[in-house]
Amino acid sequence: MAQISQETRIKVLEAIDIVDLIASYIPVKRAGSSFKANCPFHNEKTPSFHINPQRQSFKCFGCGEGGDAFSFVMKHEGLSFVDAVRKLAGKANIPIVEDVFDADGERVKRRRGRLLDLHREAARFMHDLLLTDPRAKHARSYLKSRGYGKEMAVRWCVGWMPAEAKVFLDWAREKKFTGRELVDSGICAQNERGGLYVRFRDRLMFPVANDQGDFIAFSGRQIINDPNTGKYINSPETPLFLKSKTIFAFDRARKPIMKEKAVLICEGQLDALACHEHGIDHAVATLGTACTAQHAKILKRYTDTAILCFDADKAGYTASERAFRELSSESIHVRVVSMPAGDDPDSFLKREGPDAFRQLLKDARPFFDFKIDRAQVEGGLANAQARGNTAREVAALLGYIADPVSRDSLLNHCATRLQMSAPDLRAATALARKKQAREHRAEKDDNKTSQTEPSAIDSLIAYLCNLALHSTEARQYLGEQYESLHDAAPFIEGIPLLENILASEVDPASAAAVNTYLATLPPADQMALQVDPTYHQAISAQPVQDAEEALAKLSEKVLNNRYAINQSALNQSGMSASQLMPLLKEAEEINQLLAVLGRRTFADDRASLGSTASKKPAFKKTWNQKPQS
Repeated sequence: MAQISQETRIKVLEAIDIVDLIASYIPVKRAGSSFKANCPFHNEKTPSFHINPQRQSFKCFGCGEGGDAFSFVMKHEGLSFVDAVRKLAGKANIPIVEDVFDADGERVKRRRGRLLDLHREAARFMHDLLLTDPRAKHARSYLKSRGYGKEMAVRWCVGWMPAEAKVFLDWAREKKFTGRELVDSGICAQNERGGLYVRFRDRLMFPVANDQGDFIAFSGRQIINDPNTGKYINSPETPLFLKSKTIFAFDRARKPIMKEKAVLICEGQLDALACHEHGIDHAVATLGTACTAQHAKILKRYTDTAILCFDADKAGYTASERAFRELSSESIHVRVVSMPAGDDPDSFLKREGPDAFRQLLKDARPFFDFKIDRAQVEGGLANAQARGNTAREVAALLGYIADPVSRDSLLNHCATRLQMSAPDLRAATALARKKQAREHRAEKDDNKTSQTEPSAIDSLIAYLCNLALHSTEARQYLGEQYESLHDAAPFIEGIPLLENILASEVDPASAAAVNTYLATLPPADQMALQVDPTYHQAISAQPVQDAEEALAKLSEKVLNNRYAINQSALNQSGMSASQLMPLLKEAEEINQLLAVLGRRTFADDRASLGSTASKKPAFKKTWNQKPQS
């Protein structure tokens, strides 16, 4: 990952107000000195998502997500850290400055840059072949037979990959692209002998762009019928291209989607392209995969309505139901276009024109009406048994709807159409939801081992981290206790993180500097602070006294932990007198020290953490000292 300088990151965070930023994505309401909203990262009706303008941070107390402006944009838009910084830097008109030395980051950056160069130049090379090369005459004829000419090819940079691999490989060699880069791009692959072969042969080549319009993959369309290969061949997943997160034509359709307040999802790239060429520019398509949860999350940022326009065959119906499951989970309303048998958007537009197609879109049926209409045609409502099977299918699909109000309304509508009682359908839906929840939990459990777990941290230490990061006075005081805190590390979890914070040069007066520093911590340490509620407590007007209070409790907790270790050692059998005597002496010393501290317990004091109602003893390194007589 490219290393953007810390100074640049701080400048960006200082220029971006997190309240305004988040309000540009979701509705936000003031709540005293902070702001709240319904969390965009999980479904909820009561706001648990809080924005702290003083700290320039957010925290959801429902799902646990939290962080700064960069974190929000990364999570909400599915961007990398560098891309999030670049996006917000552009928003704030701040130039990006990168650190001079970062060997690993530079290698990754160069690799990504070379792959982007390869895709861009390969697209231009194949585009020129399509337009001018005599060998591409049949490709141009195919485009013409589909009603497209040079203008469309130029607008979409459509190209042609020759059947002879040597043509492309010679070009790549001349351009100094290595075999490793050709394989990493997905355009080529290695054969069993270690040589290269070109993945696409004699195909129309449609470049696939990311959200920024950079070419990151290709979709090759068959132009000579060959039953041994698919109609489309798409690039495999690469460092640039993830199919589950990439939507064809989305870079062009994003603004029209917001204008139309709906997205039109087509089954193939050529269908989406045909829609754009006829002025229907809120059309997109997935790439060699069904609609995924990631696709749905991306689309949800721009609209709450999706219109599905798939082929009127069994594969199209199956794809519609898959898309419905993912889109409904993100509370996106789904309607389905009823295409004439044998038609797709491309053929229909060419025969009937854009006005007739727009009427089809206008007449698109709500998903469940489409589902039940089709069942009726196929005999799914012919008798009690058939109706029961259809009802179970409908109940399972109803279970995927995230919004309970929408789900209940549709449930009543479906019950009426299926000629069954709403309670019976509601019961079937409840069973379906329980089954889906079990499957979801099992899937999460399977993925748990690969997820980052928060590092272990004591809540007292999390609170001291809070003080050290957000109060200059408390930070200075805690710095004076650095040596004593270090000695407590064997008995209390999380002290190395606190030491890291105290050793840094972060300025507590600057929320941008604090958030920039936090981003440099290992993910496990970042998570440890985010999930501990004491880290999010507001700093009082007496931060030094609060630090003293917390450290007094820490003294006692260290002694309690030390005492537990001592007693465990004493309980071991077979110890000699020479081994027992030091342990007994240590136990007596610990008991005397606990008596000096009033033998308070951590459980008794935790509820008052941060309170300054009565000043407690200042922190003393008591756990390795002998009590005075």
